[in-house]
Amino acid sequence: MTETRSPDGVLLVDKPAGLSSHAVVDRARRALGTRRIGHGGTLDPFATGLLVLLLGRATRLLPYLAHDPKVYRATIRFGRATTTDDATGEPVNEAPVPAAGAVEEAVAAMTGYLLQRPPAFSAKQVGGVRAYKAARRGKPMTLEPVAVHVHGWRLLGWAGADLDVEVSCGPGTYVRALARDLGEASASAAHLVALRRLRSGPFDVTQAQTLGAIEDGAARLLSPASAVSHLPDQPLDDLEAKRIVHGQMVRATVDGPRAALSHAGELLAVAEREDGQWRPRVVLRDA
Repeated sequence: MTETRSPDGVLLVDKPAGLSSHAVVDRARRALGTRRIGHGGTLDPFATGLLVLLLGRATRLLPYLAHDPKVYRATIRFGRATTTDDATGEPVNEAPVPAAGAVEEAVAAMTGYLLQRPPAFSAKQVGGVRAYKAARRGKPMTLEPVAVHVHGWRLLGWAGADLDVEVSCGPGTYVRALARDLGEASASAAHLVALRRLRSGPFDVTQAQTLGAIEDGAARLLSPASAVSHLPDQPLDDLEAKRIVHGQMVRATVDGPRAALSHAGELLAVAEREDGQWRPRVVLRDA
């Protein structure tokens, strides 16, 4: 494929069910004629909702992309646990559906900073081996609990054994594992049957486009600056801009450990504070 200069910016995609996040990235690459695309967090194939893609030079901003909060709408089915903690797995345990009061008490206990055991079928690595690969061979790994932050839950309603919830959480939280643990904490068993990402950091799924629209040539990119809108912005004059693109430091005039540096309304760099000055770490313009 002959590639012209890659477009720079943020592309928000409303991922359909049945596709892996990597498949969505590949299709976006073909549609936009570029290979320079990075993602700000994957979704399982059965899940839908917001995927944040960075294109072109904006891929350099991935380390600074805000991921908190992540907000999901999920459906949790009580009465059965599965090997994968979702509907794609095999049943491993059955139990009576709990009373609503028991679930409400468990939700209260599962809010805040928690230690979460990742799903056996996850991308976690032990000794260089992915957990899901070991689990597929019938030799699931023992995964150490990981600290996660659950900001809050909204219980949206019951339909038989299914509970619809909205969960706001920090990065690295497995909603599948929350479903599993909610079943255990309410003296039952549970797994996830539906998941939709509504929000990731500053981005909302209402801003996202369908994959079909992107492939039809209607892709709308947000500016690279939107990826670091959570950082303080320091406008630069012409001389400071020249210094930054050459990797030199400039005086810091805004607070914080890092900042977005702009020139003429365009994001120029992300820099980190060093002795009252900004040292550029990511520069989006050539010298």
